[in-house]
Amino acid sequence: MIETGLYLQSNVLIMVFENDSKEFLCLIELDNDDKNNVFNFQPTDKAFIWNTGNFLHITIDKIPYRLFKDEIIFLTEFHKIDDIHIDTARMVRFNKSFFCMIDQDNQVGSKGLLFYGASHIQIVTIDSTVVNDFEALWRIFHNEMQQENILQKEMLESMLKQILILSVRILRKSTHLDKLGKSQIDIVREFNYLVETHFNTHHNVAFYASKLNKSPKTLSNLFSSAFNRSPLSIIHDRIIIHAKRQINYTNFSIKEISHQLGYKDIQTFSRFFKNKEGLSPSQYRDNNTVT
Repeated sequence: MIETGLYLQSNVLIMVFENDSKEFLCLIELDNDDKNNVFNFQPTDKAFIWNTGNFLHITIDKIPYRLFKDEIIFLTEFHKIDDIHIDTARMVRFNKSFFCMIDQDNQVGSKGLLFYGASHIQIVTIDSTVVNDFEALWRIFHNEMQQENILQKEMLESMLKQILILSVRILRKSTHLDKLGKSQIDIVREFNYLVETHFNTHHNVAFYASKLNKSPKTLSNLFSSAFNRSPLSIIHDRIIIHAKRQINYTNFSIKEISHQLGYKDIQTFSRFFKNKEGLSPSQYRDNNTVT
């Protein structure tokens, strides 16, 4: 059974697709009066927010981001939105059952680039040459959400993939990725995803290199030439992101957090954290206590 819903909350249009297999997709046209809709993340949800207005200010894991008109930010279940202020925006949210990054992403290439980028949140700028393409896709997406037929899920999945593919193309052209071959990009993508999956248990480049059937030196050379940074710095950045999130939003002790992140003793973790942030985990917690 397919359930498709179209709801109005104030002036905000919310369109939902859900079926018996728990496949879920939601399109929302937002304004600042109904911005709370962006906080309804479920454990396996992913989303992107397209700023269609004059401003969008969003704080994620206590880090502020400013989006200009026609910029899109990509989020996973690992991000916590603290606050958002918008003029107008469009949001697409979907769960793992609807579109799985592991099983369904080979033709799209968003895993490890748009989503699960390991050490940063991805923001893509829709320039004037492709903005009409995005607008056309959104209109079809919008219209298809209001249909009810046995192929609706397949059509909606196709629309989602097309938006993601266009976003990946923009990302590749606007970064050093455009200089890499397909096999090199695949290494970058898979490395990012592996870090996202294993950062709390494996802190050394050798582990990820073995998973990719590459040598640590090969990875280091690739990331150095393409991004002017090392694979180890990406691993360390991801550890810090999680550590800060646990410190900010949970009551776990620093010792418990260090154990969650695979450190055998709190001293090693504290030294690592202080080297990266300039203050100890305890000092960081004192400075960022949520009131």
